[in-house]
Amino acid sequence: MLEYLNEFVAEYGELLLEGTGATLVMLAVPTIISYVIGLALGVVLYLTAPGSLRPHPKLNAVLGWVVNICRSFPFIVLMVSIIPVTRTIMGTSSGILGTIPPLVLSTSPFIARMVEQSLAEVPRASVEAVEACGASTPRIVFSALLPEALPSIVRGVAVTLIAVLGYTAIAGAVGAGGLGDIAIRYGYYRYQTEVMVAAIIILVVVVQVIQSVCDIIARKVDHRSQG
Repeated sequence: MLEYLNEFVAEYGELLLEGTGATLVMLAVPTIISYVIGLALGVVLYLTAPGSLRPHPKLNAVLGWVVNICRSFPFIVLMVSIIPVTRTIMGTSSGILGTIPPLVLSTSPFIARMVEQSLAEVPRASVEAVEACGASTPRIVFSALLPEALPSIVRGVAVTLIAVLGYTAIAGAVGAGGLGDIAIRYGYYRYQTEVMVAAIIILVVVVQVIQSVCDIIARKVDHRSQG
């Protein structure tokens, strides 16, 4: 058994390592960009909702409509349908660079809705205390809303990363590279089941690490659990 593992690592170890690196890049870069966009969208959706701090029904309806439309597209359909846009922006529609626009477009609305929900869970008293001091809207957002919602937002990061990880595997099936590409190319087309199993195991490990790290961070930033 040990001899077989050594042979397997010698033959496929570098391939799996490169695939893992490509997957992590496809996971990290679009997620960071998506959180910049999604946080801003989520805050605006919350603030402009009826009965919120700065209600603006028309703006809220338009943003909500755009977010819902983007969320309704299956990732593989979205990825294929915006290939001309991706090629214009990134110079290519394949590889790691080719996955960034569709991943950002697919993930940002998802994050926006999660952030909106996290902000909606903040106790009204916490917001009113800051508002009573005459704080501006940005100050209310950064000194009351976001700090109070931070544990929920961090837990949402785990959900987002795991969802994006699934998208990268789908992207791999259409030539984006990464572990998804390896699993399809070797496990399906070449009938090398052991390579596909190895890729799946690595993906499972990545998911467990993401969930564990986000849970630890969420507990650290949740002052309610510390009190």
